[in-house]
Amino acid sequence: MRFGTGCARRIGFLRNCGLIAIELFLATLLSPAQQLIKPATTPAESLAAARSAEDSGGATSGTVIGTVKDTNGNTLEGATITLAAAGSEETRTATADTNGFFLLSVDPGQYVATVSSPGLATWTSGGVAVEAGEYREIPNIVLRVSPAIAVVRVTPSQEEIAEEQIGVQEHQRIGGMFPNFFVSYVPEAAPLTTRQKFELAWKSSTDRGTFLADAITAGVEQAQNQYPAYRQGLRGYAKRFGAEYANDAGSDLIGGAILPTLFHQDPRYFWRGTGSYFSRAAYAVSTIAIAKGDNGKWQPNYSFVLGNLASGALSNLYYPAGNRGWGTTLKNGAVTTLMGTTGALLQEFVFPHFSRGVPKQSDP
Repeated sequence: MRFGTGCARRIGFLRNCGLIAIELFLATLLSPAQQLIKPATTPAESLAAARSAEDSGGATSGTVIGTVKDTNGNTLEGATITLAAAGSEETRTATADTNGFFLLSVDPGQYVATVSSPGLATWTSGGVAVEAGEYREIPNIVLRVSPAIAVVRVTPSQEEIAEEQIGVQEHQRIGGMFPNFFVSYVPEAAPLTTRQKFELAWKSSTDRGTFLADAITAGVEQAQNQYPAYRQGLRGYAKRFGAEYANDAGSDLIGGAILPTLFHQDPRYFWRGTGSYFSRAAYAVSTIAIAKGDNGKWQPNYSFVLGNLASGALSNLYYPAGNRGWGTTLKNGAVTTLMGTTGALLQEFVFPHFSRGVPKQSDP
């Protein structure tokens, strides 16, 4: 019994010693491996590990390192770093660690580094020269917030285009004085809205040049003693001036706004400016009979013909009794139409040379 108990004790002691020895051996054996696979927590540890590995195998390549930050100085985890070799399509890529640090082994040569991260502007370096065995740090890698670029394509409406075009027309003056607003030098001008037609008529009838032209015409009539019932003197001149202005204003309003609105026609003269003299003259004369509709198609010029008759009828309200009646109305309408024909020829061949804001005319 005593012998058996002693042996058991010795065997237990030896077994315990053996277990302790095995534990010590395994601890010694596994400790270096654990240190090798321990992740680096700082850029310095990553760099030291890379240098140790390179020293043990010999230096045949270079190493590029760096730290990626934002404009606030915070390191950027997950940023993508790409090294492109000069004169080659070869690239090497790395991803910044939790400290924004990256490390790339490359063959000796010249490289360009590109660093990107979602939501931030891409950063690009200048030339980075790397030699064998060299640790080349790329300094000052700072990614800025990418500017929001919004591409907005704005297509102006027909009304807006027409507004811009008549804005140019309202500066057209013959001799720098007399309005020439109802002429378009844009062949495919945008159609006018009702508001724009009335606006154009109003600006033409209230323009200083219109008053001046009527004042001159009234003076000629006074000198020739036209409409004798008005008599001479200041009162007679005022009546002649009023009648002339009523003719112009009525023509602008009726023939330039009301009827073009009712018939959906454009009251403007569209200058051709190209072609032979004969073709241009034929076109100018034809405009008393045809007009461009708001739909862009040519149609009978109801606005011009009926507008002249309506203006002649309106003159019965203010001309002397001896100059009233349907005969006078038809006569005045015919005269106005003939003057419109002459005016169209002048618009096509003469006025462009004396008006502002008109393209240079190249006569054949």
